[in-house]
Amino acid sequence: MLSLRRAPELWSRIDVTFRDLPLALLILVAALLPASHTHGTQLGGLPGRSFDAVAVVAVAAQCLPLTVRRRWPLVCLTVATAGFAVDQLRGYHSLAGTALAIALMSAGAHVERHRRAIAALFSVAYVGLAIGLVQAGGTEGVSEFVLYYGAMALVWGMGSWLRSTRIAEAEHRIRVAEQTRTAERTRIARELHDVVTHHVTAMVVQAESARYLTAAPDRLDQTLTAVTDTGRRAITDLRHLLDLLNPDYGAGSRTPSGGRLLTLVEQTRLAGQPVTFSEQGSPPESTGSADLVAYRVVQEALTNALKYAHGSRTAVEVRHGAREITVEVSTEGFGSPTDLPAGGGRGLEGLRERVGVLGGDFHAGPRRTGDGFDGFDCFVVRARIPAGRPS
Repeated sequence: MLSLRRAPELWSRIDVTFRDLPLALLILVAALLPASHTHGTQLGGLPGRSFDAVAVVAVAAQCLPLTVRRRWPLVCLTVATAGFAVDQLRGYHSLAGTALAIALMSAGAHVERHRRAIAALFSVAYVGLAIGLVQAGGTEGVSEFVLYYGAMALVWGMGSWLRSTRIAEAEHRIRVAEQTRTAERTRIARELHDVVTHHVTAMVVQAESARYLTAAPDRLDQTLTAVTDTGRRAITDLRHLLDLLNPDYGAGSRTPSGGRLLTLVEQTRLAGQPVTFSEQGSPPESTGSADLVAYRVVQEALTNALKYAHGSRTAVEVRHGAREITVEVSTEGFGSPTDLPAGGGRGLEGLRERVGVLGGDFHAGPRRTGDGFDGFDCFVVRARIPAGRPS
């Protein structure tokens, strides 16, 4: 059963010439059978003639070129046309005439260059054949020749349609591949932004604080230890991100565990940012990408708090609902930026896109509130992330 399922795949791996050989042999054998003599295509109305050596050559010239109809379609059409002309002019009227239609369709489907010139050339050749048949005593009128020409033109058109369909499918596959590569590059860039920006910001802030702690060895040692731990976490996260580039890496490992939010908050506290953290509800069994997006929202919001409101009170609230995760990070005041270069809002814009892909809502901006910060202005990052979708 397994071999039968793999049969199409194995067949497609065979050279196209060998795949086209059975059809050529089938028409050849059918055309050479005595019962089929003079029962094939009859163009021109010439009387039938018994098969002889020339008939066998004409039949072979029409059938055997079909083995190269996709590899060398123009060669196939030229030889098959010559065989067809001999077949009709000598009155064999064999079944091999069917091969001309197949060769013509293959040429319409696979010839890439000078298509109009080829069509015109073979049209002239057909006119010459029609004149030859009339001079040889053919009884058919002009209408029959025109009708047969129209049928052959239709066959060519079918081949051209197959060609255009194949080209459109190839272009579609290329576009999809390019879009996939672009989306993957964008995702990796966002992951790098989230990981590197957060950890480096924390390390810079901690190192900056250490300059003022030379008189307090205990606190200096604690700060330098925090810098070291942050650097190690950055290395771990970068390795994790590089693992994502490995196609054999399990997609399920992309989502950080819930406990990493606590680690993230603790790391921000060690950088000198007073952060409160609360988590309500239990996450559903399947959250898809929602956990990862929620983690990145908190990470980016805390990074911005360190950059632009260092030392200001920050509150992180995470609520797990039946079908969504709500994240809200509020930072008191706006503070003054550190010496770190501004990110131009790319982090928040990236979060907006991530949340939007999952069908959620994202907001980031100032808000005046009487809760938590005694009525002071605060900057709020809030996201509603639908959960339960597959990654």
